[in-house]
Amino acid sequence: MQIRSYKYRLRPSRAQVALLDAMLRDFGGLYNAGLQQRIEAYRRRKLSLRYGHQAGELKACRAVDPDGLGRWSFSALQQVLRRLDQTYTAFFKRRRGFPRFRASARFHSATFRVGDGLTIRKDRRLGIVGVPGGVKVVWHRDLPQDAKLGTAILTRQQGKWYVVLSVEAAFAETCGTGTVGIDLGLNSLIATSDGETVAMPRFARRAQKAQRRRQRALARCQRGSKRRLKAKACLAAGSARIARQRRDHLHKLSRSLVSRYRGIAFEDLNMAGLTKGMLARSVHDAAWSLLVQLVQFKAESAGADVVMVDPRGTSQTCPTCGTIKAKTLAERRHRCECGTDLDRDVAAARIVHQRAFGSGRDIGLRRSSQRIAA
Repeated sequence: MQIRSYKYRLRPSRAQVALLDAMLRDFGGLYNAGLQQRIEAYRRRKLSLRYGHQAGELKACRAVDPDGLGRWSFSALQQVLRRLDQTYTAFFKRRRGFPRFRASARFHSATFRVGDGLTIRKDRRLGIVGVPGGVKVVWHRDLPQDAKLGTAILTRQQGKWYVVLSVEAAFAETCGTGTVGIDLGLNSLIATSDGETVAMPRFARRAQKAQRRRQRALARCQRGSKRRLKAKACLAAGSARIARQRRDHLHKLSRSLVSRYRGIAFEDLNMAGLTKGMLARSVHDAAWSLLVQLVQFKAESAGADVVMVDPRGTSQTCPTCGTIKAKTLAERRHRCECGTDLDRDVAAARIVHQRAFGSGRDIGLRRSSQRIAA
């Protein structure tokens, strides 16, 4: 049994949208009140409150405010306090980034248990406590027949509403045969050790002119005006469209790789360092980290193996004789005295394959894939 997330678009009516907005506003107020209570308890009495302390007062808060917190699901309100507790735990773990108060306009999600606060009705609409009627769902794909539904996250993104269902089921997927090494690049998104290259789609670069126009329109608007809110929403919608295009392309590419190969090797690149250099914009547009993550969880489901290897020298080493052939970034062909003449990225992919699956010449860091959330 595996757990995956299924995301569906919601089509609520205007009255339902108003109530959903009010729900998130009340949840954000509860989050801020809980944070203020923790700060004051420690400041005045040196007490460190936990989830249990605050959850015990939740019933009394709902009774005092029946037209506010009392309208919504009790378990969903508990999840808000759990979120605050998780934020505090993460702060003490990393010792930086103290929890901050959340503006109502920036509190965009609520967590429910399916069957408790949020239900899927027989007419395939969502029933949400405090929201009359059923919320229409765009079921663009069916749930597995044997699926067990856990949590449901109701989220608002660029003025649109979605529900993300946590689904536990036995997903029957298969992988291909053979192994492949993959070099991540900027001229070609990937190059495989088999000689195949996939062109860089450059979604952000293609939309750059339109995004700049939207940014200038936003800069010309007066702060606090309705026109500025519209310009800001237009800019956010453009960025969201780029992200959807990129994610859709990487989903299809990762599925293609897992369907063809049983063993897949990537370079273990320092993504955080690369996103701070002179090529940061292109690296962000390539989204290598997302591609690796998608391949990892698809490979885990299909029984394939993902290996991360040491990236040092992959583009400078000859895959045939092992000679170090230094090259600048401008040189896109690998030519060696042994007679090897390959595309630079394909040659690097072959070195990655050798280090991952063995050739007796190159030794790199080898780390098996770890399971991640879908």
